[in-house]
Amino acid sequence: MPSGSMSMEITPTEPVRASPVLSLIAQVGGATLVRGALEADRASVIAGMFKALGDPVRLRLLSMIASSAAGEVCVCDLSGEFPLTGPTISHHLRILREAGLVDCDRRGTWVYYRPVPDTLTLLADVLDVTS
Repeated sequence: MPSGSMSMEITPTEPVRASPVLSLIAQVGGATLVRGALEADRASVIAGMFKALGDPVRLRLLSMIASSAAGEVCVCDLSGEFPLTGPTISHHLRILREAGLVDCDRRGTWVYYRPVPDTLTLLADVLDVTS
């Protein structure tokens, strides 16, 4: 590296954790309603994803995160859009994260949320009624 230049390497502040999202996708991959009956375990995982979206606040949070031009949203920008307390917003975001619909990174005191495209595509595929 030339002298005087700065390293662009980012050192994670938290240990890297295995993504529960990837295991969820692996469990339900290829499942669709019209191509065959869902097995009980796959149906359970998929139902949990849809259940997470069954709340208007969580559906709105996901739409705000997924439609962000930056590809991610700081929780500080989400909280002001709802007449809810910070802990309540965090609770809803946790449910979306546990369902595999969003993922997040902590940067200093703020948490940034981004959609998980593979999970959203999986849910769309489940509802695809074309042969």
